Amino acid sequence: MRLLVSKLVEKKSNFEKLGFAFPFGSPHVSRTMMLSELGALLEYVNEPKASRAEYVRAIIENNCLGKRTEKNRMISKRYLVELYSLDPEIPLFRALLFFWQRDPNGHSLLALLCAYARDTLLRASANYILPLGEGTLITRETMEQFLDGLDPGRYSSGKLASNAKNLNSTWTQSSHLRGRTKKVRTRAVPTAGSVSYALFLGYLTGDRGASLFKSEYIKLLDCSFEKAIEFAEESSRKGWIVFKRVGDVIEVLFPNLINAQEMEWLREQN
Repeated sequence: MRLLVSKLVEKKSNFEKLGFAFPFGSPHVSRTMMLSELGALLEYVNEPKASRAEYVRAIIENNCLGKRTEKNRMISKRYLVELYSLDPEIPLFRALLFFWQRDPNGHSLLALLCAYARDTLLRASANYILPLGEGTLITRETMEQFLDGLDPGRYSSGKLASNAKNLNSTWTQSSHLRGRTKKVRTRAVPTAGSVSYALFLGYLTGDRGASLFKSEYIKLLDCSFEKAIEFAEESSRKGWIVFKRVGDVIEVLFPNLINAQEMEWLREQN
């Protein structure tokens, strides 16, 4: 038993080194996935090798997000770090930057994928949103009911309402929902970059071959197996990833995104 617990702790540690997070709380208590703020920050810094300190300096000292007070700048920095890490030494963020710069049409889904990998509450809410049929009505109250059912009594009525409102807004930013107060389920619009990033996240968590195209990250994009294959082929032609298929045998590699140390972590966790 001790050996099993030790292995699980080690595996979680490796996941965290790669950029995944398992917080008890969630930025969605106060914020959405902050798509516009992330876009403004990455446009302002616009340097793939910029350090986390440079991103923080852009937010706090240079006020690139246009916040009125220093307190608001600090809060924005805190939640952007929680959602995206802002550290190119971490594969999750490094890959986000890689595809962000190459696939402008995929920005909203790229942001969702990264935030999903780092926000426990957002991951949980996907179990409510994704199975819904197109046209299904979603309100703040229906999301509240779902969240309260996960852990009855954990949230006060105020926090429950805030979480529900912000989560619904995030799913709207990602194009899974449409509308204002009353929202309806729509289908997300995947791109070559967002599918490649989803494949990358699946690869980091241990999926290989055809399983990569059936992972929770691909499902997050409302993308079928066949369509994901098409996008992977497109991405491979562009040199973003390596995709090979011979019959039913599929191989996907990410030579632009994973270094030798990170490959060692992957071998350890697998």
